[in-house]
Amino acid sequence: MSEHTAFECQMCGHCCEGTGGIVMATKDRIRLAKHLGLTVEEMLSKYAERVSGKLRLVAGEDGFCIFYKDGKGCSVHLGRPDICRAWPFFRGNLVDESSWEMIQTDCKGVSLEAGHAAFRKQGVAYVLALDVDESDPEAATALRVSDLVE
Repeated sequence: MSEHTAFECQMCGHCCEGTGGIVMATKDRIRLAKHLGLTVEEMLSKYAERVSGKLRLVAGEDGFCIFYKDGKGCSVHLGRPDICRAWPFFRGNLVDESSWEMIQTDCKGVSLEAGHAAFRKQGVAYVLALDVDESDPEAATALRVSDLVE
């Protein structure tokens, strides 16, 4: 990891573990379905569930995202949702230094040496480049960062 990089993915897969966190906005559903060669409806019926009004990818019996393959990583990497693309640059980690400190236990790609200010700067720029439609009610709240531009 370069001395100025606040985050560089180490491909460990830890962020793929856990049920319920992979919320899909409208453009995510379209991108993933296209990547899988399915219609949006087919993709949703096979790989998604609606919980508390939001569509999310299901997890496998092992607790990992249905598309995570042990030892190989994300099997739909090019088609993955924005929430996956953005990790660990979630709003809470960008605005709260103690949240940023806590994620370092699980995410080896976060650089303590770079500091929270550098993490925030890199993260806001990265998430803005994803072009998240913040008006989409299906978009993950964790990706709403336009108000954090300095």
